[in-house]
Amino acid sequence: MGIYHAGSRTLQDRVGVRDLADHVGRSVGEGIRSVAAAFLELQPQLVLAAADPGSGAVWASVIAGTPGFVRATGPRQISVRGGSAPADPLAAALATPHTPVGTIALDPRTRRRMRLNGRLRPTPRGFAVDADQVFANCPKYLQKRETYETVSGRPPGPPRHGGELDPDQAAFVAAADTFFLASVREGGADASHRGGNPGFVRVVSPGELAWRDYPGNAMFLSLGNLMADPRAGLLFLDWTTGRTLQLTGEARTEFGPDGERTVRFTVTHTLDTPAALPLRWSAPEYSPANPDRDR
Repeated sequence: MGIYHAGSRTLQDRVGVRDLADHVGRSVGEGIRSVAAAFLELQPQLVLAAADPGSGAVWASVIAGTPGFVRATGPRQISVRGGSAPADPLAAALATPHTPVGTIALDPRTRRRMRLNGRLRPTPRGFAVDADQVFANCPKYLQKRETYETVSGRPPGPPRHGGELDPDQAAFVAAADTFFLASVREGGADASHRGGNPGFVRVVSPGELAWRDYPGNAMFLSLGNLMADPRAGLLFLDWTTGRTLQLTGEARTEFGPDGERTVRFTVTHTLDTPAALPLRWSAPEYSPANPDRDR
């Protein structure tokens, strides 16, 4: 099927899920259905994945706004009002026409998510994305957060750059129940969600993280991208303070003797921004799909 490239197909064949992937792949389209358009207009934030046009580093980022700031403005187009902060590592990418970009809108209140990948076009009020792929994912591993508040008038704190995790950042990652993964392929980009009980991401060292790849939809879009191009970006959110921790580096997938998959991520740069987002979410209800124990 046209939605898969060699990297995804290699993993599907290794795990023995090519037929399932073909079945799931039939749900991927180029158009935005009315139910998806309605879902987008309710969301207060949007996660983005792209490569910085200067350095080539891959980053995941997030922007927030009043619901309605993301809208479907055509059968194959979304428009976003506003953009990233000037200090965000994707600021240049969001101002560059034809940038391949992946997006994910995730609603913790309903455990629903929607992904849209395409090419970016700057607009006077923000940017638009012309879609190549549009699809929803199952609610597996999504933590439920019932409500959120918007805090206004509090500017983000000064961003801190680094080359590896400091002790506070390592503790932040180790306590996370959610992060977002950015990956790229030739002519495209993808943003995906990863979730689990706190501790599902292990800090192996200040420069390396690892996590188990839980069973999903069998498409292997993200891991397929990483097989072809190891550049990757991670985004961790503090759902109660609005802090963001963005990491860029390279990721590789390891297979255990029992077929279990582990992704190892090597950090090359960190960006830690206090109160980057104005959203303050309620405490999580962990997904019943989360494994009880992580190794």
